[in-house]
Amino acid sequence: MSKPSLLRRILAGIWRAITRIRLAMSNILFLVMIALIYFVYIGGTPEPLPEKAALLLNVSGRVVDQRSEINPLQALMVQPSPASHEVLLRDLIESIDYAASDPAINSLVMELDNLVYVGISKTQEILPALERFRAAGKPIIAIGDYYTQDQYLLASYADTVISHPMGGVALEGYSNYNNYFRQALEKLSVDVHIFRAGDHKSAVEPFIRDDMSPGEKRVTRRWLDNLWGQYTRLVESQRKLPPGAVDDFVNHYAERLLSEGGDAAQAALKAGLVDELLGRREGNEYLVELVGASNDDGLYEAIEFERYVARKRPLELGGTEADRVAVITAEGNIVPGDQPPGTIGGDSLARLIRGAVEADGVKAIVLRVDSGGGSMFASEIIRQQLLHAQGMGIPVVVSMGAVAASGGYYIAAEADEIWATPATITGSIGVFAVFPTFENLLQRVGIYTDGVGTTELAGSLRADRNLSPEVVTALNSNVDFAYRSFLDIVAQGRGMSLAQVKPLAEGRVWCAEDALDSGLIDNVGSLQDAIAAAAKLANVSDYEIEYVEPPLSPRDMLMKQLAKSVGSLDLHVWGGDGLSVALSGLLGPVREAVGELGALQDPANLYMRCISCGAIR
Repeated sequence: MSKPSLLRRILAGIWRAITRIRLAMSNILFLVMIALIYFVYIGGTPEPLPEKAALLLNVSGRVVDQRSEINPLQALMVQPSPASHEVLLRDLIESIDYAASDPAINSLVMELDNLVYVGISKTQEILPALERFRAAGKPIIAIGDYYTQDQYLLASYADTVISHPMGGVALEGYSNYNNYFRQALEKLSVDVHIFRAGDHKSAVEPFIRDDMSPGEKRVTRRWLDNLWGQYTRLVESQRKLPPGAVDDFVNHYAERLLSEGGDAAQAALKAGLVDELLGRREGNEYLVELVGASNDDGLYEAIEFERYVARKRPLELGGTEADRVAVITAEGNIVPGDQPPGTIGGDSLARLIRGAVEADGVKAIVLRVDSGGGSMFASEIIRQQLLHAQGMGIPVVVSMGAVAASGGYYIAAEADEIWATPATITGSIGVFAVFPTFENLLQRVGIYTDGVGTTELAGSLRADRNLSPEVVTALNSNVDFAYRSFLDIVAQGRGMSLAQVKPLAEGRVWCAEDALDSGLIDNVGSLQDAIAAAAKLANVSDYEIEYVEPPLSPRDMLMKQLAKSVGSLDLHVWGGDGLSVALSGLLGPVREAVGELGALQDPANLYMRCISCGAIR
């Protein structure tokens, strides 16, 4: 092989030098950007807190028990919006409690126009903190342009509720309406093969019916009425309205609006839902006088709750030798494997539980469940790890959030104690399998499937072939076995006989009140109540609470802090005003449908999922 010419060697050397310089410059530029981001968003001296101010609950986005994974680059480059922002329930409650005893905080102001969703269950956990704040002699004010039903439940606990003169209060009640695809699937020549155990397992109804079955309507109406009854009683009690006033407002809204010439704000004022109608300038003047201080822009002095709680919360250094109650969050669809926060991974959640068991000083575990279920396989992985914790002498208490149904109840059933909020939806004890095939659709366009296999089952689970009788029998047997296993686990965990469990199962969904009466849960209370119960079971009175999160590398910690800092910037001044909030609501069903399809990942195609429970999330 001939040696390259001198000129070619020189040019190659120059190119290699340029490449090294380019890589070095890229690395230097990257480090400079990281340093700049750190000092702008993370580092530096924190701005001092005002000497006199209101705590501002400008809750934007969705209130959650656990934040979903955030892409740091997206957080940096994309304009923040309520549709993508998440607020920790813990941050809300702790900020209110810190402010109640802080002499610098003399009032609390709720600005909820950008609140996308909190739900009645989480609202009920916030209300005691508001009551403690009020007991400290400090007023609570809610001010907004136009209150949605979800926003108004929280706002109704203010001493004074202010609406914009062009605003109002939108109440409509709770509902659960679904799309049904039977005819559409027939027209598309798609065969959906359903295998279920539990007559009320409504997750499969959209595939086999054109409407909600009468039995499912009865079950759903029961828990919807229970939730709406709680909502109306809470509002009527706080607003000092007579029983039935909220229903009367909703059912005669058109007449009320007509009598006020179409003025929704005036209709809400006359119904006693709001106290004042003030424009932006008048509202600010009202709050400046209430707080007794204003900032350089002439706005009432306030500190946003997320910044406030970050400053007030003690630094969590870890390594403490004190007795601890570990709180582990299980929120989202249950899916096999390792999953990011916001989704329950069978392996990743089991690893967190195992880590808590092995940690020194952990005396009890509280599993906070907010899930409508998912993969049975992943649920079993989690259940086994909880049993291991109990076998090691560590009590396990479950705190149910808005929903703990199907797979969410499966992982809770054998806990030492189960606590639920008054508005928790639970139960849905049932199992189903879904397997669509497209052979008829393919044949319509001239595509046929044929071949040979070495056994009767070889190639039988292809989506382009009809299911053989052997496969149908096998899947039915598998579902029946899974359902019996579910019943056995509930019976053992709840100290019941199978005869007692069966009427509570078959996929029926229960409100917390009925679940308590039937023995599916032990107590009604908040996460804090469940933590206290876990400490009592562990016989510890002096303990710390440890919120267990997946371990992060130094890089991950930096990126998470960056995403958190950038994502929380200027949350009170969103671009596009309320458009993103409205679009988030309109696109919610599409997003949820895509999420449901993405959650169907069980290796045996066996699912414990409550679809209708999403109506109240």
